[in-house]
Amino acid sequence: MPDASSAGPPERVGTARLIQAHGLRPDKDFGQNFLLDENLCDVAVRDARVGPDDVVLEVGPGVGTLTAAIARQAAHVHAVEIDRRLEPALAESLGAFTNVQIHWGDVMKLDLAALDPKPTRLVANLPYNIATPIVMESLWKLPQVGVWAVMVQREVADRWVASVGSALYGAPTVLLAMCTRQLFLRPVPPTVFMPRPHVDSAIVGLERTGPAPSAHVRAVVVGAFGQRRKTLLNAVSAAGWDKAQVAAALEQSGLAPTARAQELGPDQFIAFAGALGA
Repeated sequence: MPDASSAGPPERVGTARLIQAHGLRPDKDFGQNFLLDENLCDVAVRDARVGPDDVVLEVGPGVGTLTAAIARQAAHVHAVEIDRRLEPALAESLGAFTNVQIHWGDVMKLDLAALDPKPTRLVANLPYNIATPIVMESLWKLPQVGVWAVMVQREVADRWVASVGSALYGAPTVLLAMCTRQLFLRPVPPTVFMPRPHVDSAIVGLERTGPAPSAHVRAVVVGAFGQRRKTLLNAVSAAGWDKAQVAAALEQSGLAPTARAQELGPDQFIAFAGALGA
């Protein structure tokens, strides 16, 4: 453990050494892939424009590699970890930091809105199985968050920034585009993780451009893509809206009765949801 009397936190965590010293093996059930490249962590923090006034939320700190890089720049770090096996390693890697708070438990059950101080950034190597839900939830539960810089599976990243009409274009694409803009998409090779995933990854940067869509708009978008092969008329009706009401909303929005969800841009969805009523 770092010496409390030293000049400050170490510049490097020594991820591979920590993993070996504590006999750790990534848990597949938690979607763990430990990030080894500490230089890449510094890049992610720089890309996220983390500054001395920022409060950063990190999900899945692992052994603290990215956490330490964030903590060197931020005012405060909320790190949420479900795997208690990692406690000794995190105590060693983060013991010299006074601005890191570990929250033990499932982030999907954590009251994000209750975090204090309030996060202004989300920077994380996200477990692949919860990447999209976490980012989506943070849009409306953490309105103070202005920038996201997250490592995710490349296909997930491509879905988030897909173009209208493409096969990858879906509800997450639309909801993100309603309140954020893409800052960057940086490819990440499998070699920087342990174990090496069988898929490519990427760091995605997003910046908030406005408030998150309302619960009504979110429900309409999700319902529209729930059966994407169907027309909007049939898909949204199947999601619980009256079919005649949906038809009237399509007409009011200037949309054809045969329109499908993947053909609509974010602004068209907002107009359609508005016509559909709350």
